[in-house]
Amino acid sequence: MASEEKQSVRWGILSTAKIATKVARAINLADGAELTAIASRTEERAKNWASEHNVGTAYGNYEALLEDPEIDAIYNPLPPSMHAEWTIKAAEQGKHVLCEKPLEANIEKSIAMTDACQQHNVQLMDGVMWVHHERTARMKEVIEGGALGRLRRVTAAFTIGWDTIPEDNIRVKEELAGGCLGDLGYYCVRCILWAFDDLPTQVFATARYYRGVELNLSGTLWFEDERIASFDCAYDTASRRWFEVAGTQASIVCDDFVIPRQEDSSRFWIHGAHGRNEEHKGGGCIQEVRMVERFSDIVRTGQLEPRWPTEAINTMRVCDALNESARLAQVVQIG
Repeated sequence: MASEEKQSVRWGILSTAKIATKVARAINLADGAELTAIASRTEERAKNWASEHNVGTAYGNYEALLEDPEIDAIYNPLPPSMHAEWTIKAAEQGKHVLCEKPLEANIEKSIAMTDACQQHNVQLMDGVMWVHHERTARMKEVIEGGALGRLRRVTAAFTIGWDTIPEDNIRVKEELAGGCLGDLGYYCVRCILWAFDDLPTQVFATARYYRGVELNLSGTLWFEDERIASFDCAYDTASRRWFEVAGTQASIVCDDFVIPRQEDSSRFWIHGAHGRNEEHKGGGCIQEVRMVERFSDIVRTGQLEPRWPTEAINTMRVCDALNESARLAQVVQIG
């Protein structure tokens, strides 16, 4: 849809999943976006959610929402194993798709999603919110500006600290493509690729499993020019969500990169030689609102941005290799 006017992009959401509430708030707060419809597997659930969130239209099945000619963009927060099916169906109906991460269960299905969106001339973006934060752009400027020297290492962690395993949670269901790698490690892998702006040549991972899904995983990624990265992700370790990008002269550290502790402020540090530390503070930014606004601008102008499906595919490619490595207990080449 292209228009010179700043008209609202009309959004529909597939499923009343918990994350849908967060993104619904973002759509309502975003400039140039309007939440128009919700779909669930039952009409009763859809109507209840619509009433609670002041949404005008509720559908008791996903197909009806996709067939609605009044909808421009879809947010897909379904379980990962269902992402390809419903993203492809949305693309076939001419809907642009913001898809929750991980993009899918494996790289083959992820490529099928991107191919379908490209074929039908619609935008695909994965829902990695932190990359849209203003702070992220500022940190990237520091990295690219050379203040760190030659980049040597990226280290990242994202863990959430379950006291007990929630048996009914989709995160621990193998048939729904659960597991901490796609759920939490996906953010760490994206961070590493974002910092190095490159794909690794090989990876190695170790994991502890619960009913076929990763409960705890650590990975190492090797890049050209003697660069290296490592990360860990887990459901059974205390909450952590930090990264460090280290060069030959200084390092940049962010201790809440996935979810900022406050919406009205942000921060990161530059640690230099001789104990010199600089704290950088910024203003407020609701990263999911910025994500929706960026996506809506793409839909409104019709100027598709290939970087988003490319970054999602690259993240999936690395995650696939890490998953293979952990299960085979051997180094896996990429390329």
